Amino acid sequence: MQTSMRVRGQLVCRTPEELATVLEALPLHAELTRKEPGCVSFEVSRTEDPYVFDVDEVFVDASAYELHRQRLAASEWGRRTAGVERRYAVEESTHTDG
Repeated sequence: MQTSMRVRGQLVCRTPEELATVLEALPLHAELTRKEPGCVSFEVSRTEDPYVFDVDEVFVDASAYELHRQRLAASEWGRRTAGVERRYAVEESTHTDG
């Protein structure tokens, strides 16, 4: 049995400056996250509200998710978007392989 980790929610910009920062920094953040060992998927999409983004990330297990969090804390993305509101829920999903 394996437990995958899923992060779902929204990234909410409050100002035009926050929005500009997210739009500028997101492509590299997405690329680096998708290249992380243990990243199954990483999707960020715009909603009808141009200041709100839907986020959906899946990692193979808790260790991979923790490594992602550590990279995030030390990253340019983490530094530049530290003030942007995140409305995330983290879910564990246990499943059997095969």
